[in-house]
Amino acid sequence: MTLNLFKTSLLFAALLGVSLAQTAELKLAVASNFVQPAKDIAAEFEKVSGHTVSITPGATGKFYAQIVNGAPFDVLLAADDEIPAKLEKEARAVTGTRFTYAIGRLVLWSPKADFVDDGGQVLKSGKFAYLAMANPKVAPYGLAAVQAMQKMGVLSALEPKVVQGENIAQTYQFVVTGNAQLGFVALSQVFQNGKLKSGSGWIVPENLYDAIRQDAILLNAGKASPAAAALLEYLKSEKAKKIIASYGYQL
Repeated sequence: MTLNLFKTSLLFAALLGVSLAQTAELKLAVASNFVQPAKDIAAEFEKVSGHTVSITPGATGKFYAQIVNGAPFDVLLAADDEIPAKLEKEARAVTGTRFTYAIGRLVLWSPKADFVDDGGQVLKSGKFAYLAMANPKVAPYGLAAVQAMQKMGVLSALEPKVVQGENIAQTYQFVVTGNAQLGFVALSQVFQNGKLKSGSGWIVPENLYDAIRQDAILLNAGKASPAAAALLEYLKSEKAKKIIASYGYQL
């Protein structure tokens, strides 16, 4: 570690009331759409805090069930604001620690160039065998996809072609492997630094689905963890916000 980086680490730890001699590992439950940004943020956080972060990806609805059944996660980074609010109301999380860390965006995407047009009219053409989306019962991005198709008037016609992933990560895999020709995925999965990483896509207008407000919250298991408290503070930092925005999220 360079002298400047060490000084920065000490300063950051002091600001958060955390001693580098008291470093710890925290268990972070992360919505599937936010896994890569979370990894980037965790890497920067580990540099400046000395703590280590263990990331478990999954569907927000599944995490709720796991937490209710005693899963020892310290922090939840959800794909919605309803589950964290519910956990707080049920006294399974620490009151007053919930905040929106990102607003997710939905995209209709295909790994094939020029397959998805700018207006999403490919949905009305029906020139594809399968359309992937996440399970709307447990995944907020799946619910957003249903809402968008309803407002476009294409849901009933497309239902026979829909294949559902358990979460947005599995949905993305259906599309990227060719099991579905296109799908509704999180923009963060296919977008970085201002552009699509590959293929073709249509960023679904936000007036077609309810805002995907993604909330973070400190869970009861992490109540006494300085690492958990430090991570939540770091998530609000300019460095973390810059990483989040680079994946297409709104702040």
